[in-house]
Amino acid sequence: MKWIKGMTSMLLVALLCSTPGLNGTTPAYGAAGDYKFDFGAGPVESGYSGVSASLRYDATRGYGFRTPENVRNVGASGTGVASDAVRFLTTGTKSENTFDVDLAPGLYEVSVTLGNTTRASVAAEGVYQVINMTGDGAKDRFQIPVTDGQLNLLITEGKEGTSFAISALEIRRLSNNPVTNRTIYIGGDSTVCNYYPLDSSVQAGWGQLLPQFVNTNTFQVRNMASGGQIARGFHQDGQLEAIVKYIKPGDYFILQLGINDTNPKHNESEAEFKDWMRDMIRQVKAKGATVILSTPQGRATDFNANNVHTAENRWYRGSILALAQEEQTPLVDLNVLSSAYFTSIGPQATLALYMNGDTLHPNYTGAKELARLVAKDLKRQGLSGF
Repeated sequence: MKWIKGMTSMLLVALLCSTPGLNGTTPAYGAAGDYKFDFGAGPVESGYSGVSASLRYDATRGYGFRTPENVRNVGASGTGVASDAVRFLTTGTKSENTFDVDLAPGLYEVSVTLGNTTRASVAAEGVYQVINMTGDGAKDRFQIPVTDGQLNLLITEGKEGTSFAISALEIRRLSNNPVTNRTIYIGGDSTVCNYYPLDSSVQAGWGQLLPQFVNTNTFQVRNMASGGQIARGFHQDGQLEAIVKYIKPGDYFILQLGINDTNPKHNESEAEFKDWMRDMIRQVKAKGATVILSTPQGRATDFNANNVHTAENRWYRGSILALAQEEQTPLVDLNVLSSAYFTSIGPQATLALYMNGDTLHPNYTGAKELARLVAKDLKRQGLSGF
């Protein structure tokens, strides 16, 4: 009966919208059921409702921590809402140590501002929503359909042993229909994943920049790639689970792995790599979505004596090509596409697209060029939205 509680809370919200909030703060919510929360024990920003770690969920209020004994107030190094935070002491996507908010069924946009953190992820409804947000005060947002009348959210491990804190949370209702907009999900490694701040990071993954080449009136992009990832890990560590939970007909899943899979320390043979990848392809296709495979680009220094860039025998590319044919999936051969582009601009200009002293990881400009190549090839193949 969570939805009844949620509707009751929203009716109460509408009555309170024009009155001061608790402790003199401005109410967190508007008539449409939107919320703005400022976490921690410090001053509460105007327009937000303050949420201390001790605030236990109450059905009349409609929000609070399920187990406040497992949450602590902490400081943060930012300003405004980012000047303090609450830390989650018990974490994991299946943890019940969540911040719960009653919401009427519908589609919502959730914006998160982290506290001080090295690397942390956002989980809600028992699965990851954002992977590996890095840096103090990192910000990101995501769409989430709410069907049971309540959002259950926590900040959890992106890197074991670090703190997992949230400074602010904003929730905006997008639609009465609890279905995400058409979505492009991305799986991959450190050459694909997000780096923060998203719009000004020095290092970037091409998945981070793909939204610049996507018709955002048609699609949202959800980048679930993470640094160091291999096929077995993406399959087993919760990233695939999150995608399969929400992906639907009309959505795309672009999957690029192989760089780390070839590292002997991961003890993953090429045959095992191919098996993990095949199972991911089939799980997503079973949900009616389109899977697109991509091969990884080469290193900045993969030029031969004739200044031709080539890396065709790298990182299980042969197995990726075979999978695309065997499973009848579209393929972006970014390995070859990027080599052609790098050859056209030459070795020095190619090196300038990578991180200083690093021939593998693109910088922001390099990631943007790779994203452009991916989108251009998908448009060439007739896939909509690019």
